[in-house]
Amino acid sequence: MRRSAPRLSGEAPAKAGDAANGQEMGDAALRKAHARRMSESRIWAARGVKKRLADLWLNVFGWKVEGGAPDIPKAVVVAAPHTSYWDLPFTLAVAWSLGVQVKWLGKHTLFRPPFRTFFRALGGIAVDRRDRHDLVPQVVRLVRQADRLMVIIPPEGTRSQARRWKTGFYHIARGAQVPIILGFLDYERKVGGLGEVFWPTEDLAADADRINSFYREIKGKNSHLFTPIKLAEQGALPVPGAP
Repeated sequence: MRRSAPRLSGEAPAKAGDAANGQEMGDAALRKAHARRMSESRIWAARGVKKRLADLWLNVFGWKVEGGAPDIPKAVVVAAPHTSYWDLPFTLAVAWSLGVQVKWLGKHTLFRPPFRTFFRALGGIAVDRRDRHDLVPQVVRLVRQADRLMVIIPPEGTRSQARRWKTGFYHIARGAQVPIILGFLDYERKVGGLGEVFWPTEDLAADADRINSFYREIKGKNSHLFTPIKLAEQGALPVPGAP
């Protein structure tokens, strides 16, 4: 005859309601796990579709991807040179081909109907550049709260040549305590990729030298419009990729 497990002295006998509650909790956990698996499956399926589209786009235009994706969960990705409307689609294509899920900052005017859903699906985050003082803290919070996030930022801030690079990308990386990845599009060689990874320091001049050295031979679509790499009070450095 099978005996039930001994019960400790003073232990209340199990009730039917307790068993029912336990069953409900177990069912809820199973549903949650199933939903998580389904969500992950959809994410991986979407990534597969994006990669195929990206590879097709790059092949049609004769472009290649150089290097691989760094094994880090979060970073600020510098998008440079930024001299043409073509930079965004090629940047996204390179990232998707590498299997990197990225977010990018765009003018809030881009996200008005009927294009709002489209640009958000591409990873866009609407920002109002008129409120510049809140932009860096806003993105820092976004990066800190995420488990995995690569934020693409073009430091030039415009396709036309400006006086210097905007330093928002630098302060976001320092504030969120994440590294900087130097992304690039070389229109002369038709090659794009994610290059050097480094942690920003307090030495702006040294970091600017490092960035300038990386981009020295890389040419944008309109290389004469590339903005000199100048951070904060530092003097302008030679224009990378300029003829």
